[in-house]
Amino acid sequence: MPELVFRRESAIEYFKELVEGALAHQRLDAGELTAYYVVNLLTGFLQRRADDDAPLAIRLAEALESGGAQQRTSLREIGDLSLFVSGFFSDSLRRKLVDVDYYVAIGGCAYNALSRADTDTLSPVFGELSEKFVGFVDVLSEVSERTSCASNGDVLPLYEKWLKTGSRRSGQLLVERGVVPNASIKSNLIQ
Repeated sequence: MPELVFRRESAIEYFKELVEGALAHQRLDAGELTAYYVVNLLTGFLQRRADDDAPLAIRLAEALESGGAQQRTSLREIGDLSLFVSGFFSDSLRRKLVDVDYYVAIGGCAYNALSRADTDTLSPVFGELSEKFVGFVDVLSEVSERTSCASNGDVLPLYEKWLKTGSRRSGQLLVERGVVPNASIKSNLIQ
């Protein structure tokens, strides 16, 4: 009987290895601090409980109308949740009231608002997350697949995700499955 080998590592070490591998595989150039932020985001969701049932768009509007530290906290929570959900659970959003593109738009907006504060040392991180939001969704999708939390086995949901987000990773996965993505079809789809 083969001997089982277990690695002892913290959640941060585990996710750091996965995120670095996915960043390299996705060819996403990310700052060191941004990559570290994403690793911490993932470890934070291991212990996080849902605390607000309000739709993200309403939470975003309320956060943008507020000010100070509460605004920054709310925007960060909205951006982080949007990135996590769109990266780890985009397949489960299919055929729901809101789809992955909703989370991409809300998260990108929240991070963009956070990036505007000159006094915050994380402003460049939030700017990079906003600018490359879909790329980071791809990174988290790959991490999700490697942790067996998601699967892109079905071609149709993968194609729909590519149409909605323009994700380079989804396009590459389609090509690997023998499907050539065609952006010109977008406007001709019957909804």
